[in-house]
Amino acid sequence: MLKIVNVSKKYKNNNVLKNINLEINKGEVVSIIGKSGCGKSTLLKCINRLETIDDGNIYFDSIDITEMNISDLRQKIGIVFQEYNLFEHLTVLQNLTLGLTKIKKYSDIYAEKESIKILKKIGLEDKINSYPDELSGGQKQRVAIARTLLMKPKLILLDEPTSALDKEMKKEVINLIISMVKDDMTLLIVSHEEDFVNKISDKIIHIQNGKAIIQDNKNKKEIE
Repeated sequence: MLKIVNVSKKYKNNNVLKNINLEINKGEVVSIIGKSGCGKSTLLKCINRLETIDDGNIYFDSIDITEMNISDLRQKIGIVFQEYNLFEHLTVLQNLTLGLTKIKKYSDIYAEKESIKILKKIGLEDKINSYPDELSGGQKQRVAIARTLLMKPKLILLDEPTSALDKEMKKEVINLIISMVKDDMTLLIVSHEEDFVNKISDKIIHIQNGKAIIQDNKNKKEIE
């Protein structure tokens, strides 16, 4: 599904990523861990073309992502940021239906039906008419994840989904991600929650000094 070949990224004199190689297959859960500033989030942004790479290639379904229409790419590869990125002037329902009606061109009726269905699934049906500033951090993150799920991407990138949350809010978001894993979704997760990623990941990528050490987490061995 996703193939990263010799990808490098530099900011001025800082080699953030050095010859990164990685393959992610359909249904796999892959997690990236490492110190703050090591390039974890940068790699996600490169995959979604929010950042350009200096060397190498990234392929999605055997197509170089630079040859794909940017809107088409981002519908196939969804990304959830740690800052939530909800529209503050829109209700929860409006935040969810916007992409379905404007990008997917679904009818308002269908978009509302699907949005209400997913709000029930994540336990936020009672927040349907609330605005983001009326939600807790955990609730905002669940809405942000739900918004991405509604677009039905093939691959979902999660950038530090629990980093800004307290213990109880983290539990809410982690439970949602676990349900996504059970649904056989393909996930690439940046996280500091090592216990959590150890439980759910097929592969774990340790980024150190710009290089990736890839661990087969199921068999507990390093991948060459």
